Amino acid sequence: MNRTRSVLILVLIIAVGGAAIYVLQQSLAPRISAEQRLIESRRLLDMLPVGSYDNQPLDHPLTLKAPSLANSTLLEGYLASVAGKTSAVILRSQTLGYVGTIELLIVIDAKGKLLGVKTLRQSETPGLGGKIAAQPNGWLQGFFGKSRNDPPDSGWALKKDQGQFDQMAGATVTSRAVINAIHDALRYFDEHQAQWIESTP
Repeated sequence: MNRTRSVLILVLIIAVGGAAIYVLQQSLAPRISAEQRLIESRRLLDMLPVGSYDNQPLDHPLTLKAPSLANSTLLEGYLASVAGKTSAVILRSQTLGYVGTIELLIVIDAKGKLLGVKTLRQSETPGLGGKIAAQPNGWLQGFFGKSRNDPPDSGWALKKDQGQFDQMAGATVTSRAVINAIHDALRYFDEHQAQWIESTP
């Protein structure tokens, strides 16, 4: 009898505990979701200059048509705006490096100039191509202010390939992949600029 009562009490405790955990999870879910969204916002928006947008860009995703480009794939995009006018486009791009995929965040202003590039994910060789993930990243900063035609198409390559850009030391394949992905994104922006800049999120 005592054993049966003990088992019943244990089952009751487990049931009450499970119910309490469920209620707690449900009550915290909106807060957790909001915190996750805030973290994602910071990660994706930290390259936008202060005062360059007054909307919530993540609430204004772009429809990306034919996102598979010559050297990369666009995964998603967002519009940043001020007073209803597009101020920047945020593109998440994926390309193939030396070891595996490299995911980049590429921010372009309304005139087609590169505001920033950073690495979101990568699996390149530590100390070589893996340096692409360093923050701040002097090599990536060398692209800021560039556009599709500045330099011209032929200049979007490493100096060793008759282009205009230095490579990261010991990371030729990684460097080529990133340069090509940035140029892809700038070309894609150029092709859709009129449509995106007329958008009023």
